[in-house]
Amino acid sequence: MYAVIKTGGKQYRVSPGDLMVVEKLAGEPGSAVAFAEVLMVGEGDAVVVGAPTVAGASVSATLIETRKGEKIKIFKKIRRQGYRRTGGHRQHETALRVTGITGADGKETKWDGKVELITKGELDARARGLVFISPAAQAEAAAAAKVQTPRKAAVAKPAKAKAAPKVVEAEAKVDAAPKKAAAKPAAEKKAAAPKAEAAKPATKAAAAKPAAIKKDKSAK
Repeated sequence: MYAVIKTGGKQYRVSPGDLMVVEKLAGEPGSAVAFAEVLMVGEGDAVVVGAPTVAGASVSATLIETRKGEKIKIFKKIRRQGYRRTGGHRQHETALRVTGITGADGKETKWDGKVELITKGELDARARGLVFISPAAQAEAAAAAKVQTPRKAAVAKPAKAKAAPKVVEAEAKVDAAPKKAAAKPAAEKKAAAPKAEAAKPATKAAAAKPAAIKKDKSAK
């Protein structure tokens, strides 16, 4: 038995067990999906065509994964203008496994196989001989690594022993202050002594001048 269904603005001919890729559908991997827009149902020479859909017919499937499709390159050019633009696009799509078809007369055909939720990325990795790690497993490993990493224990810094030298320096300054004060008068006395000695000859010379003048007057 086969059927023609409509989803995402497109028509698909499906049979039980087929793997089909359609426009993005809501749902988690492993969830059941039902298509009620069945345009035609056929089995052998018997064909039922809907107007526009077949009443009572439906197609059931299991969602495998929702992913991005192949990249489409977009190139724009305007000649003699130097305009060139290159872009790309990846359309979201959903992979399904058809598990059964129900006809208009209520007859149902099911697929006897087991639905395996193997993604396209895993199949590609197997074909290349690589180890595939799913995004969910990567997220779980990152979360576990954050939980298991212990924080570094705070190391207590040793107390600084600089208070005692400051006290000693302060005491030394206090002891040196009287010495400086005592040294100032001595220095002032030493500086005053030469001045007094220098002043004595000046007084003697001043006293000798009148005597010389008197002698000159007597000579006249």
